[in-house]
Parts: sequence; C-alpha cells; structure tokens
Amino acid sequence: MTADTFKLSNFSPPRYLRNGHVQSVVSSLKFRRPLLRRRAKALIACAREHILDCGDDVRLMGLHSAHPNPSNESRPLVVLLHGWEGHADSNYVLSLGSYLFGKGYDIFRLNFRDHGPTHHLNRDIFHSCRLPEVVGAVRAIQTLFKPSTMSLAGFSLGGNFALRVAAKAPQAGIKLRHAIAVCPVLHPKKTLAAMESGWFVYQRYFISKWKSSLRIKQKCFPEHFDFSNILRMSSLNDMTDVMVRHHSEYPDMSTYLDGYAIVDDVLAELTVDSHVILAEDDPIIPVHDVRFLAQTPHLKITTVKHGGHCGFMDRLHSESWLDRNVAEILGRNRDERDGRDA
Repeated sequence: MTADTFKLSNFSPPRYLRNGHVQSVVSSLKFRRPLLRRRAKALIACAREHILDCGDDVRLMGLHSAHPNPSNESRPLVVLLHGWEGHADSNYVLSLGSYLFGKGYDIFRLNFRDHGPTHHLNRDIFHSCRLPEVVGAVRAIQTLFKPSTMSLAGFSLGGNFALRVAAKAPQAGIKLRHAIAVCPVLHPKKTLAAMESGWFVYQRYFISKWKSSLRIKQKCFPEHFDFSNILRMSSLNDMTDVMVRHHSEYPDMSTYLDGYAIVDDVLAELTVDSHVILAEDDPIIPVHDVRFLAQTPHLKITTVKHGGHCGFMDRLHSESWLDRNVAEILGRNRDERDGRDA
C-alpha cells in the first residue's frame, strides 16, 4: 500500500451474505425499502429540501435533516454523496444517514446534477468531471447551515467526488473535518472495463438507469437534446464515447475518464483526514488499484475480504457493518482532533 492502512472492526458476514455479488445486489433491492424507511423515519420526517447556488448558474438540490436545536448552537453535519445513477433516497444513503442521524449528526443528502428529481434544474447534462459544482454545493451547505464541523461520506462515484472535494477544500474555503469514500471509483478506465466484461447484470442495470435518466433530460429540454442514438446502444463503453464526444467539453473518452481518476498524484496535496473503505470481492472497483493512490499521511485505507460493491452488510433488518464503522471513524476522528486542539 502507498497510503496508511487502518484497522476497523472485523467484517464477518453470515455465510449467505459472503458472496460479492450478493453483497452488491441485495443492499439495493426494493424489498429493503420499507425496512429502511422505518429506520429512517426520523431522518425523513424532518428533511427539508434546499436548492443550492453552486456558482456559474448551477443549481443542485439536496435534503437537510437537522435535530431540534432550541439553543441555536451549531452542530456537526455530514454531507452524503450517492453513486452514479443513485440519489439522495438510495438505500445505502438512507441507511447510513439514518444511523448517523441517530448518533446526533445533522445530515445533508445531496443530489448530483440530473440525479433524483433534478433534471430540470440545469440544462447541460451530468458527467463525472463536474467537480467545481459539487465543491460549490459543499461550500453553499457550509455557508447556509454553519455547522460546528462538516464531513463528507460518499459511495462509489460519490466516494470519488468526496475525495476530490476534500483535496480542493482548503483553497475553496471549505472547512472539512473528514472525508470517507466507500468503494470509490479509483481508475475510471478500469472500472468501465470491469463493468463491460463482468457479470451482465451490472451493465444492464446501469444502462437501464442511464437511459431512463437521459429520457427524462430530453423531456425537460427537448429543444436542446436528442439522445435517440445513445438510447439505441447496448454498451456502456459506446454510450460513454458518444456522450463525451457530443455532450461534453472533452475531445475523447480517454481524456474524459482520466479527468476524474484519483490515482497517481491527484490526492498528493490532501490535507483533510480521509478514509477509503474497499472490499477485495468488489466486482466493479478493482481493489488492487488502491496501490496507485498517492502516499499521504492524511489518507487511511481499509480493505476487507467481503463486502462487494458498497454492500458491507452483516444483517438485513438493521444497520450494516459499514454504517457502524463510518460512525466509528467520524467519532474517532473527532476525539483525535479534540485531543490535538486541547
């Protein structure tokens, strides 16, 4: 490893949850929604929608859940970032959000551009290199709510964004206490190759979700978009290539994919305490790519044998191993910082 390793509690799921594909799929299945929404009842009940001014006429929407605060004192806040084609109400976001909310944190669940019910907010389409607007959203959250501390936690592409935002935070005037990335996209070219060559279920799932999103976008801006060519395709690689060449500022797909990679020296200047959590059996993120992350004392890495892609479930009816350990990281980080500040 080129970055510091860090031990969390051992992850030992029951036998029926040890397969990487099971971990990756079960965590997002619809049958879990009623259970999750019951657990997240308090989080959802007090959620308030906010449209954030992210600069350059970009608007992003998110949901802020705050604890009753009669004294009006600032409170710790965690911003949660979903994965590609996820949204602020995705299962994994609700699970972690409700658990952290129960631990006393205020929560902001951000939707990326064109994710969730936000396709109408901005004309141009989402792509993964739109880092400035996510930095702008986090800065707007800080300005709007003035939390006592603010941390980021992101999943998959959201984890990739969380680390990139953390690297840019000081120069953007953002005071982050911690950034946690769960199964972050490390090397987009290899992630795309893994989805193209792996179990067909993943490619079909993401193609279906992406096409649905493009159809909504086209309805919102019919005078600007005609995605008929992309909608006839059945390959993520081909769809991405056309999207980049016709609907982005990048000259080709290779340049675009390199534009949001976080390997090599991208995180070399990281000064925010950050943590990456990966599973060896992740079918989408090749775990060995973690060795290409920049060496910095501010980045800690945990890899576990099981967990799949953003799964890490050791039970079906309550919080996951991941939820508990993200809370542990945030709590431990807070104690360490408080100790240094004393």
